[in-house]
Amino acid sequence: MLKPVLLILVCLVLFGLSIRLLLSGLRQTGTERVLQRLTQGQPELAVEKSSWAGLERAFLRAGLGRPTERLGMWMLLWALVILIGFASAGWIGGGVSLLVPPLVLRLYISWRYQRRLKRMIEQLPPLLDHTVRSLKSGRTLADAVLGAIDAAQDPLKNALGRVQRNVQLGVSLPDAATDFAELYEKDELRLFALGLKVNHRYGGSASELLENLIKMIREREQIARQLSAMTGETRVTAWVLGSLPVGLAGYFLAANPAYLLAMWHDSSGQIMLATAFGLQAVGSLLLWRMLRSV
Repeated sequence: MLKPVLLILVCLVLFGLSIRLLLSGLRQTGTERVLQRLTQGQPELAVEKSSWAGLERAFLRAGLGRPTERLGMWMLLWALVILIGFASAGWIGGGVSLLVPPLVLRLYISWRYQRRLKRMIEQLPPLLDHTVRSLKSGRTLADAVLGAIDAAQDPLKNALGRVQRNVQLGVSLPDAATDFAELYEKDELRLFALGLKVNHRYGGSASELLENLIKMIREREQIARQLSAMTGETRVTAWVLGSLPVGLAGYFLAANPAYLLAMWHDSSGQIMLATAFGLQAVGSLLLWRMLRSV
């Protein structure tokens, strides 16, 4: 019974990937398709692009460095865990060992990224204030921003080291700030980069622009805290609803393990447990999406 279920899951995953590739192809514009046909057979410059770009991006945003440096060791450990799980618990252990480590790693990276980004946004107004004071003392905008980066604290200083390195390599400050903002995908950082770009292209009072940006960031932070306080009851309710079925299953396993084990050894019980697990996963996903919308 377990092998057909695993085969069905693999088929569903492959079917989902095929649908995603189909939608990606349909979203491709006609201009891109024409350009691809025109450039077929033409010499192209060799561009080195890592196949692990998405993974490296996630690790960089979380402040964990580049994963490709130790990728072989981690893959070997993952394969060892899969073998141990398969040897100890058969196909179930192997499947759990195959799926759980990437899921745990993904959740850890996301949690670390969100915590790091929140801390960076909290440190951004002092950095902008330091920049404004440097501007009023007569320094240029680029010198003021780079000096404020040197005076900042981690994790913002570590993250903005990317901007410093790009500027030292000859990239303009607005372009370096734009690259930094697009890496972390945060509105406050994008507004900061946009302000630098507007000032670089059209001129104007940079100190006044940065002061308005400081005021806007602090107002957004205050509104976000008020919204978090107002929706606290909703978030607690969602956590209770999501953890209640898992808690009941854990209680049954601790109090009367033969109850669920008898269901697992029966074909209809396996179908019921698999259905319950699927409904729990879908419900948790819906609750998570609802929490992100408030």
